[in-house]
Amino acid sequence: MPLATRESALQRILTRTWTQRGAFAWLLWPLAFLFGTLAALRRSLYRWGVLKAAHLPVPVIVVGNVVVGGSGKTPVVMAVVRHLQAQGLAVGVISRGYGRTARDCREVFEHSPIADVGDEPALIKRNTSAPVFVAAHRAEAARALLAHYPNTQVIVCDDGLQHLALARDLEICVFDDRGVGNGWLLPAGPLREPWPRPVDLVLHTGAHPAFAGLTAQRTLAPYAVRADASRVALNDLARPGGPPLLALAAIAKPEAFFTMLRAQGLPLARTLTLPDHYDFILYKANEYAGYTVICTEKDAIKLWARQPDALAVPLIFMPEPEFLAQLDTQLAVLLAKPPHPPLSLPHGHTTS
Repeated sequence: MPLATRESALQRILTRTWTQRGAFAWLLWPLAFLFGTLAALRRSLYRWGVLKAAHLPVPVIVVGNVVVGGSGKTPVVMAVVRHLQAQGLAVGVISRGYGRTARDCREVFEHSPIADVGDEPALIKRNTSAPVFVAAHRAEAARALLAHYPNTQVIVCDDGLQHLALARDLEICVFDDRGVGNGWLLPAGPLREPWPRPVDLVLHTGAHPAFAGLTAQRTLAPYAVRADASRVALNDLARPGGPPLLALAAIAKPEAFFTMLRAQGLPLARTLTLPDHYDFILYKANEYAGYTVICTEKDAIKLWARQPDALAVPLIFMPEPEFLAQLDTQLAVLLAKPPHPPLSLPHGHTTS
């Protein structure tokens, strides 16, 4: 069985297990109890000061989740960054760069190799033009960012809600339609940490939130983007007589992307589901000759190197106005406070 198929099958099994407290979930519960005990001990060590968190001299906004798997964090990061930029604030972004092969600290540029920086940081850079730094330790990425861009006023951390080594001033917890699943910790359930727990803002990115809270609208743009940034209208792709359409997705919920494409009137002749963060190293474009390939922006930044004629359909993500209003109110208080002491961390980052 191919690796992609094995991973998809495992993902489906876990997804079903985590929706209810069935026999398999109960079987895993002792491991979940152990996981929760160790996680609680770790949090206590930070609270008691045994383990130290790095404080930055500017406000830090962490966008993360408590449920394993994609919940729409990266679109939230980009929406927050663009919103703050529109107000004239100098915003930087830090990330671990999930899936990248490099381990050093480096800045993400428009043409940085995806293997070195990660697909989501590259997408954030492409869509916001904000300074983006990646490192295994997020505080190191922050230090490098502030050293290169000392006028930065706010840092947004992509993921890292459980990364307690970095102090944060404002936490945004993102949920999709799964909510908290069966409410149990890994591996018996989907939770990385117990919920509920205090956060500053909760945002639901799905169409059917599992519980009350602020929401966001997700729609596809009415056009697709080529590698050279030119556009083609989706209406043109839907016209009869053209090449058959192949939609592929290497994201947490590929079927949601396919459903949105069909809702735009696109007659998909074929769909291809790949594991989240798939690197496309084994992808062979000639196997799909004769198709017009459509994908997400996150996939396109990797796929274009192997299939330059692939089309990426951007996601239009719009948090409700109340979310942005509450964000502005809380951030205004943080910006009015005296800055934290300067960050002191070891040197040794590189840029490329």
